[in-house]
Amino acid sequence: MKINIYYGGRGIIGDPSLLAVKKMEMVLDDLQVEHTRYDLFDIKNNITTLPSTLKDADGIILATTVEWYGIGGYLMSFLDACWLYGDKEKMKQLYMAPVVMSTTYGEREALLDLKIAWETLGGSSAEGICGYFPDSSLLEKNQTYGKYVEKAAEDLYRCISQRRQGLPVSNKHTDEKVNKTKPSILTQKETEQYTELITNEKFVEQQKVDVKELTGQFMSALKGQKELGLEVYTEAFEKHFKAKPEVHTKYKFVLKGRKENLLIQIDNSSLITGVGEADNPDVVLTMDAEVLDEIIGGRATFQGSFMAGKIVNKGDFGRLRQLDIVFPFMEDHE
Repeated sequence: MKINIYYGGRGIIGDPSLLAVKKMEMVLDDLQVEHTRYDLFDIKNNITTLPSTLKDADGIILATTVEWYGIGGYLMSFLDACWLYGDKEKMKQLYMAPVVMSTTYGEREALLDLKIAWETLGGSSAEGICGYFPDSSLLEKNQTYGKYVEKAAEDLYRCISQRRQGLPVSNKHTDEKVNKTKPSILTQKETEQYTELITNEKFVEQQKVDVKELTGQFMSALKGQKELGLEVYTEAFEKHFKAKPEVHTKYKFVLKGRKENLLIQIDNSSLITGVGEADNPDVVLTMDAEVLDEIIGGRATFQGSFMAGKIVNKGDFGRLRQLDIVFPFMEDHE
């Protein structure tokens, strides 16, 4: 027979539930029962892997101290891990004895919470013990109290040996009615391996580096795709061109973050568009691509964007205003 003990307290000197656990360990030694204690505060970073330790157990003890309210975070994290990653069929075969000591208030409520939680997981509960000990020396020195603790260990031993059966309880059927966990595409062994990986700090850090590298590669590829899309702008200028006489201007659009420049040349009724470099442009306009998107979409004008400081103009300002006349994007979208 093997019994695992999961202690969820803080391990401080004089913790009454820890004292109770040690007394129970002495009883298990006398009964020649193999037992292993897991101090959750010491292995808090690996709690999600602990459900795998249930595989070779015949019963368990869940122990905690109520210092202000409830069973505490460590033990709750362990129960969460059992619900998410534990072998439900194995847990149905396990008896659990709750051990809850309080230094303030609420030991009975916490003991009931543990029983309900374990039965919801499918397991069976032994009687367990709970008590109020603002001073742990009361538990340590009082022989009557010590016998209660010893009896709890013996009762768990008998429950396991006799496979004691109780009346059906609704908690065991919770997974058939509400809060049913989603079926996993992983086997039990794969789930255990996965939980070990996600608690491995070196593995997690390497995953972050890999994700960052892949993100950089994706963004570079996306950026390259955007640069190949400058023909979208040339097509928009060609579609909305309104020829005006006596207009002879060569424009160069510098879009921030783009390697290529957008070129527009107007010669009366003739329009030439392109991508690249221009020889001696009359006007050089520097802006974000988003600004040009707003103008082409009819939500802004060249002059208005310049006045708002979104466009840097190098050249004749009159030729900048001329763009809104030759390319009336806003009028065409009304």
